[in-house]
Amino acid sequence: MGTFKHESLRILILQVGEVPAKVLASIARYLCSTLPNTECESKAMQIPLPWEAFDATRRQFVSSKILSKISRLQVSGVHRILGVMDVDIFFRGLNFVFGEAQLGGTAALISIYRLKPEFYGQKPNEELLFERSGKEAIHEVGHTLGLRHCPNPQCVMTFSNNILMVDAKSMEFCERCSRLVQEGIDLLFKNKGSLYLS
Repeated sequence: MGTFKHESLRILILQVGEVPAKVLASIARYLCSTLPNTECESKAMQIPLPWEAFDATRRQFVSSKILSKISRLQVSGVHRILGVMDVDIFFRGLNFVFGEAQLGGTAALISIYRLKPEFYGQKPNEELLFERSGKEAIHEVGHTLGLRHCPNPQCVMTFSNNILMVDAKSMEFCERCSRLVQEGIDLLFKNKGSLYLS
């Protein structure tokens, strides 16, 4: 595990199954450049694909089961865990999701499976994949800080139910959501270690 500063939002980027290291590193960069006073560790931990969450009928993984598994991990010294995987995931009532998070909790999850241009019959584009992954990572970590979906289509916290909406939104929080993010991080520091995973 890397060495974190004393008071910063500490995020562990957890590799779930096989995910390219470049993607994990780019997610860390985007999180740290967008969220205030944040540090990320993208090389410290990996877990195998949780096949108990696989729905054989749909040939997709149930995101909520994976998120639950992530939330039960015992990791000291971090405030949030972001799981990153490369398989198709869904949530009940939806055909698929790009990610899921515990609102105000410690765990979040994204999948790069439907963020890859080649999923849509296009040529691979590493930079576009990095950008899309960064947006979804920031979005899901935002939920863990208490933010709900934002009606501003440019805000990174807007809900995206297709890839065009992911591409249309920015990497940034709107003014209102920026304030809420800062309040969420301030509350975490105020409570000190009480929100650490242990």
